Amino acid sequence: MRLLALDTATEACSAALLIDGVVTLEYEELGRGHAERILSMVDSLLAATRLTLRELEAIAFGRGPGGFTGVRLATSLAQGLAFSAGRRLVPISDLRAIARLALDDHPAAERVLVCSDARMGEVYWGGFERGRMDTVEPVSAECVSAPQAVRLPTGWQRADILAGRGAALYAIALRPLARNAEMTRLLPHAGAIARLAAIDFARGCGIEPREAAPVYLRDQVVQKVRE
Repeated sequence: MRLLALDTATEACSAALLIDGVVTLEYEELGRGHAERILSMVDSLLAATRLTLRELEAIAFGRGPGGFTGVRLATSLAQGLAFSAGRRLVPISDLRAIARLALDDHPAAERVLVCSDARMGEVYWGGFERGRMDTVEPVSAECVSAPQAVRLPTGWQRADILAGRGAALYAIALRPLARNAEMTRLLPHAGAIARLAAIDFARGCGIEPREAAPVYLRDQVVQKVRE
């Protein structure tokens, strides 16, 4: 399997190549300038492996939720690369990518509640479980709300762990929802996206480039800012 992944949904900017199960990652946390940096990361990875886009089997991207500009950037760049290479896309939730990293950090954990910073006093959140063959499966809808409104998935008494920058920012409100109060793996990265995408692609979850769409969750951001 040869797959390129990229992500710009948060402060983290990253690209990764997965080749036969081995992931090579370029990662940097930036205040701005994701558009310029992500392109150089992709070029660097391809040059180092002497691969072209057409030699890849698929292209994956972090489809959100996250910052509006960053999510749009990752979606449009992945879409453009896929069109030019004639390859399919694999969209991956950025919350699920954080869950993947958190479960890697805690091999005994099964359930992770991910809360990512959504700004304006809110978090993007969702519940995930370790699945068969060590996959990561969503067990609740992805939502955006105030930290106090975060709810555990049906059937959970508590999460095993909390993850995400939102969990760290709003620890007082969110700690009671998890057995382990450690705020592990705060930001997603393309390495986790690549690993999840390889499994999804093998399941037949690839899409055509024209079908690529960002996931914002918050549709009323302009109105909220004005208010």
